[in-house]
Amino acid sequence: MAYKTPSHRVGAARKAADALRAARSVVLTTHLNADGDGTGSEVALASWLRSNGAEAWIINPTPYPDMFRFLMEEDRVVAAGSKQARGICASADLAVVVDTGEVPRIGRVKPLIDSLPCVVIDHHPPGDRPIGGISFRDPEASATGELVYDVLLAGGGPFTDEALRAMYVAILTDTGGFRFANSTAGAHEVVAQLIRKGLDPEEVYNQVYGASPLRRYQLIQASLGTLDEESGVAWMTVPPDVFAELNARPEDMEGLVDYPRGVKGAEVALLFRGVGEGVTKVSFRSNGAVDVNRLPRQFGGGGHVKAAGATIDRPLEEARASVIEAAQEAVANQMA
Repeated sequence: MAYKTPSHRVGAARKAADALRAARSVVLTTHLNADGDGTGSEVALASWLRSNGAEAWIINPTPYPDMFRFLMEEDRVVAAGSKQARGICASADLAVVVDTGEVPRIGRVKPLIDSLPCVVIDHHPPGDRPIGGISFRDPEASATGELVYDVLLAGGGPFTDEALRAMYVAILTDTGGFRFANSTAGAHEVVAQLIRKGLDPEEVYNQVYGASPLRRYQLIQASLGTLDEESGVAWMTVPPDVFAELNARPEDMEGLVDYPRGVKGAEVALLFRGVGEGVTKVSFRSNGAVDVNRLPRQFGGGGHVKAAGATIDRPLEEARASVIEAAQEAVANQMA
């Protein structure tokens, strides 16, 4: 049975596709420290735009992760702080923001695209500072890559091999390899279509999960020594000195939060990392009823009900103590 875009998405998907089809030069961006969903969505749209005769460039607020460069048959990434990026944005006629809809999440790219009409494609709940423009957002989608498939479907294709691979990575990674609650029937129906169109799941899986550098395992080894749990909250800290000594990268932390998440009895899992003088990044995951979209908002973060994050302007130890206390209180309130 052929996949059909859910009825509540049809109008917005078509509007987004029409805007992209009308553009001749497009800038694509995603959130800080891009993940598989953000990068996969960018590459899929860039491939589709170029196959339809448009120019498409990826300009992210932080470096494009090396682990996802295999998605690109041609390097289309331009550094946000470069003269080339300023020139591309000045001559572009459309900006597309994927996998986030909030101004702070696109960092230094925001001033580059301020004068451009914008299309936002995202599956996160709306935040306090939304990016304006044409909006195609649905928190019910498993990943932004699922919504990108709807856009390409509304645009009449074509579905290049590059786009198929990129959309699969977007959905694969954001569902935790189809382990999480967002592994919906819709997600599997889209993936079935990708496979029917020629995608090789084993080849992509090996690229994403079967080719990690040694430093990633060394980072995991060091971080596991900090694993702890109390009152329904499990947490782990990435040692800043080890991260620096290994010359590790943000993508090396992909999936690390799943270790505390797997501790028996943990309702909330936390991963901490110091990212400079007095700044701490925190990943939040929920195993049950605690809403970890609401929890990190008291620290200036947000995300999904079961997966979220925050960057806190406080030293690691201080931020960790405050977040653990707030998480334990949230668990206690939920269990009461």
